Amino acid sequence: MGPKKAHRPGGRRRFLATAALAATAAGAGCGRAGSSWRFFSEDEGETLIALCEQIIPADQDPGARQAETAHYIDRQMLLQFQEFGRVYRDGLAQIDRASRAGHQKRFIELSAVEQTALLAIFEREHAAFFRLAVTHTMQGFYGNPRHGGNRDAASWRMLGIPEPPIRGRLKG
Repeated sequence: MGPKKAHRPGGRRRFLATAALAATAAGAGCGRAGSSWRFFSEDEGETLIALCEQIIPADQDPGARQAETAHYIDRQMLLQFQEFGRVYRDGLAQIDRASRAGHQKRFIELSAVEQTALLAIFEREHAAFFRLAVTHTMQGFYGNPRHGGNRDAASWRMLGIPEPPIRGRLKG
């Protein structure tokens, strides 16, 4: 056995309290308190919802908005999509700048027809970002709901695909 370390009363407790306070302060400083967004700001999230809805619009079946594909992307930004954070922030800002330049409105304030027209131009000028957004929107729409998209298995119901049973759970 090695030498005994001196015991400092409250050392671990003080450390944990300080760490908790720092985490709370950091969380409060990022502007996410009370927000449903984990990575994106409210404005970015609203623009992303509108973009995803243009990619997979609702018709007789739910679209990207109802399947919460934007929230899937937001959730994955902290997990699998971390490397794309700057790409998304820049791309969403560029969509809004293009909208303001052409229509004096935010992208979310445009009609569906105006959004479609703007994205047709945007897609040509920013093809890499647009392809990435389409790919992630499709993943969120058709993927497993446990990853944050495809709410209520909307796309699976649309396609007539039964929800797979969750291992370890009994139905009924």
